[in-house]
Amino acid sequence: MEVCYQLPVLPLDRPVPKHVLSRRGAISFSSSSSLFGAPDPRQLSQRRGAISYDSSDQTALYIRMLGACVVFKQLFARDVRVRSQVGFEPERRSSHPYLRIDFRTLHTRLGYGSSSDSSGTERRVHRLLSFQRYLHSSRLLRGISQQIPLHILDEDYNGQARCMLEKVGNWNFDIFLFDRLTNGNSLVTLTFHLLNKYGLVELFQLDMVKLWRFLVMVQEDYHNDNPYHNAVHAADVTQAMYCFLQEPMLAKSLTSYDILLGLLAAATHDLGHPGVNQPFLIKTDHYLATLYRNTSVLENHHWKSAVGLLRETRLFSHLPAEDSLNMERELGSLILATDISRQNDYLSRFRMHLDKENLCLSNASHRHFVLQMALKCADICNPCRPWELSKQWSERVTEEFFQQGDIEKKHKLEVSPLCDREANTVGNIQIGFMSYVVEPLFAEWARFSDTRLSQTMLGHMGLNKASWGGLQQEQTPVSEEAEPGATDAENVAAGGSSSKEIPQGSLES
Repeated sequence: MEVCYQLPVLPLDRPVPKHVLSRRGAISFSSSSSLFGAPDPRQLSQRRGAISYDSSDQTALYIRMLGACVVFKQLFARDVRVRSQVGFEPERRSSHPYLRIDFRTLHTRLGYGSSSDSSGTERRVHRLLSFQRYLHSSRLLRGISQQIPLHILDEDYNGQARCMLEKVGNWNFDIFLFDRLTNGNSLVTLTFHLLNKYGLVELFQLDMVKLWRFLVMVQEDYHNDNPYHNAVHAADVTQAMYCFLQEPMLAKSLTSYDILLGLLAAATHDLGHPGVNQPFLIKTDHYLATLYRNTSVLENHHWKSAVGLLRETRLFSHLPAEDSLNMERELGSLILATDISRQNDYLSRFRMHLDKENLCLSNASHRHFVLQMALKCADICNPCRPWELSKQWSERVTEEFFQQGDIEKKHKLEVSPLCDREANTVGNIQIGFMSYVVEPLFAEWARFSDTRLSQTMLGHMGLNKASWGGLQQEQTPVSEEAEPGATDAENVAAGGSSSKEIPQGSLES
């Protein structure tokens, strides 16, 4: 049985705010379904989790989710969220995570009115539609009769995005292309798909609305003006984590609880990253450095921000309080493991287990440790990607470093190692990082999981290192400047104080 409630709709002549037009979500418009009648089961399975607009009733919206009808009473209202009393304050978001638009502008004005009205509508529709849906609807915008039904299904499971999701376990997965195809919603779409793929939504009885809101809020809390530490990086790490979870050693041992933790940790591991490293926060007396006593400052911030969103959305409120707290603690344990200044500690422990051959994945603590190592590998796996992807990540992370160096120069602060664009190149930074940080970690991972994927990653890393070496030789020699990258990377491997200056991955650096 479905129950629908009337919702107020914005006046037709009310302009749509620009910040609203830039928001994207999973929306479907239907001209065939009945608002109060029983849904067609075939349509329901195809439009599961979508927001539907019924053309016969312009005063109501309904959402079909898992066969039920859930109504957002405040879909068009100003978002007034009150922070839960958890003691954490994630970065402030600009507006409601769900679209607040007048859907009637798409229904009543399309194909009518003056040419100026049509051009205005076209601009609005173009910004709302993703790439594949824009191609489908462009014929109508060019003046084809309105008798042709406009099917706009924005579930992010159609077209090219759906094809990519079918190959989400491929190590060559192009997260940049996927982000474009999903209108910048790669983190939300990918994480939601993986949770469904494992059946975790049904298994843990997660509320679909709360889950979607949580993922949208997570994506929004990443600063997309960061060249590297943004939502696309989080989506890339989540995809890499999924590849590791599929490895035989893990697939046959991990529980559903472990998988849920691993995916959530990957999606939130850099939540709210400010785009500068820990030494910068310390020397500028940032409140985060004071709050966390100069210890794993960024990692603690990511963890507490994630916990704040979990509590704010009440995603696990249906679980016993003790289980929910345990999940929060274990989530923090995974995120804190990405602190690259502790790289040597984790690597030594991992190597010791492999030497003694005493890793027992039936033991919960051992499984958790393997998840920590998997997340660490996913976090700094960019040098192990194909060259076309690896090069983009390398350039992005180096640019973020250089932007920090520019800020330090502007305020007459000591420029952090590897952050001076005049004294470093992408190549020498990456070669040092691969030699002293990535290679030792992935060599041990290959010992633990000697599979085709492990050999593929090591092969890509070797080729990428050689490619950077070749580019270095083509550029102007900087023999005296090549040493700092290697030296700082070596310090990371030894657990030294320069650890946070190493790019890629945690770049809590």
